Amino acid sequence: MEKKLKHLKSLETPAPSSDAKKRAAALAMAAFDESAEKTANGSQGLSWGQRLMSIVTPLKGIRLMDIRIPATAAITALLIVPISWQLMNNTSLTPPTLGETIVAPTEQKDELVKGVVDGVISQQETENDLAAIVIPAPEMEAPMVSPNVSASSKVATRTMGAPAPMRDQLGYLQSGDKFESFDDANIKLTGDQPVSTFSIDVDTASYAYVRRAIENGRLPQKDAVRTEELINYFDYNYATPPSAELPFAPKISVYPAPWNAEHQLMHVAIKGYMPENVMAQPSNLVFLIDTSGSMNDTDKLPLLKRAFKLLVEQMDEQDTVSIVTYAGAAGVVLEPTSGADKRKILDALDNLTPGGSTAGTAGIETAYRLANEAKNNDGVNRVILATDGDFNVGISEPEALKDFIKQKRDKGISLSVLGFGEGNYNDALMQALAQNGDGNASYIDSYTEARKVLVNEVGGTLQTIARDVKIQVEFNPAQISAYRLIGYETRALNREDFNNDKVDAGDVGAGHTVTAIYELTPVGAAQPVDPLRYGETTQVDAASKSDELAFFKLRYKLPGADESTLIEMAVTNDNVVNDIADLSNEIQFGTSVAAFGQKLRSNAEIGTFGFDEISALAQASRGDDKFGYRAEFINLVEAAKSLAKN
Repeated sequence: MEKKLKHLKSLETPAPSSDAKKRAAALAMAAFDESAEKTANGSQGLSWGQRLMSIVTPLKGIRLMDIRIPATAAITALLIVPISWQLMNNTSLTPPTLGETIVAPTEQKDELVKGVVDGVISQQETENDLAAIVIPAPEMEAPMVSPNVSASSKVATRTMGAPAPMRDQLGYLQSGDKFESFDDANIKLTGDQPVSTFSIDVDTASYAYVRRAIENGRLPQKDAVRTEELINYFDYNYATPPSAELPFAPKISVYPAPWNAEHQLMHVAIKGYMPENVMAQPSNLVFLIDTSGSMNDTDKLPLLKRAFKLLVEQMDEQDTVSIVTYAGAAGVVLEPTSGADKRKILDALDNLTPGGSTAGTAGIETAYRLANEAKNNDGVNRVILATDGDFNVGISEPEALKDFIKQKRDKGISLSVLGFGEGNYNDALMQALAQNGDGNASYIDSYTEARKVLVNEVGGTLQTIARDVKIQVEFNPAQISAYRLIGYETRALNREDFNNDKVDAGDVGAGHTVTAIYELTPVGAAQPVDPLRYGETTQVDAASKSDELAFFKLRYKLPGADESTLIEMAVTNDNVVNDIADLSNEIQFGTSVAAFGQKLRSNAEIGTFGFDEISALAQASRGDDKFGYRAEFINLVEAAKSLAKN
């Protein structure tokens, strides 16, 4: 190729041809003449003065067609400019004037202020509604609002720019979810209050919620942590009772507290009777499903449908399933249907879509009606409420709703609750409904948790083996000078409630394990409270001088029974173990979880016992971990340690 190019370069350029020039000029002139002929006749159509200016015949000749574009622009400007000005002055894009006071109707003030302080309503949402929101200058720091101040005296403040995330009294980020507020149990002097009484709790919602918060990169707010629910989340290999007629066989151990060498822990271990086939008993279930607009997130309705499918797959022809939804108004999606017709049930679940506001009361009434229509007197009759807890519409009197659920409970239809999502999760109401309905409350944050609750522990979720289970412990003042119950703050009962069979208490499902832990201050150890100078000397009888540390009692009702059965036993030196390492993995691991719950609540009683010590104790006692829940717990402790440093 290179040789050919060189050859062409060496050739001489031919001289211009005069004939070629002439032919080109002639062709150009011919083309010009042809163009001139075409334009000589003018353009097609009417002349300018004759053109139709309007499609309306009487308006012919008026140039509406020419003025329509500027007219449209003028009208648009008249509409858009005022709207834009209004929007600019009513959004956070416009910097507010320093010290400006935003006025709201007086009747809304207390509710809005309370919502801001509790973290339920964000400060951004109330900018145009909340009375007396003072905006400080940029150099000023907005003060943190103390949750201990009464609602009427709380003042919300915000700084320039985006509002800071709400935090609780420990500085933990608030999620906007609602939890019952409570304080940790105080130390009780045995001489003043020798008796402790409480209702058992087998709910696990708190642990799942705490796990979700930590995995999302924040420590949970204090009131979301119920230590007993963290402990009871795990299945412990306690002694199993021999029969359904005697559903419990309590075991008590006393050992040194790992966070205070002078104190002891009294560990109460209870495991409910487990039938060979928990699904052998027929079940009449009504799925009461929240399909309101707030359930549109992937971790709400989509996860909810997958969770219920796990339960449906375990049902057969003896079981009955109904589906009721509520979103604005209650609707029956599926009439009572045999569990053998799985395709029909699964299709009904698949067709659920979110939309509308929440009308919980109507939904619950409809669900109980269907449960009563298909009631099986020899089986389980239960409504399972699945929601994010947003009962803002349709419930004007929550107490009336609780009474309604109690009445249905007394007629043999119980209520369990499955909570989903975060941001508007009303845990306090969910707990109250489950307790009044003789059911349990679980929080489903993942498909794995759904499998745990509705497959691995389905017996405990559906089949109740004992009702109104209460525990009472009397401590011997000659041996124990003080004590405190770890957790169960929201389950405390009066002393006289223990013998009153009309007082409602917790229910235990098939195979459920229940753990209660007391921290004890033995006589002779450093006392948490000085004795009274002028107080009466405690009279100690012969029985008190024995080696008994405490006397344990448990009451329960078998399903269908109106009168309770009593189990009692003395706690003596035979129950004492001098080294926690000599105890079973079950007791050691449960102790590590109890410490974790107290650490998350910043309980001063565990002193300097930190996340590293908690993790070490849990790792040493991990034991058999079939589903990996204990390994997951150890990872949570490590993650919480990292978050606590930030």
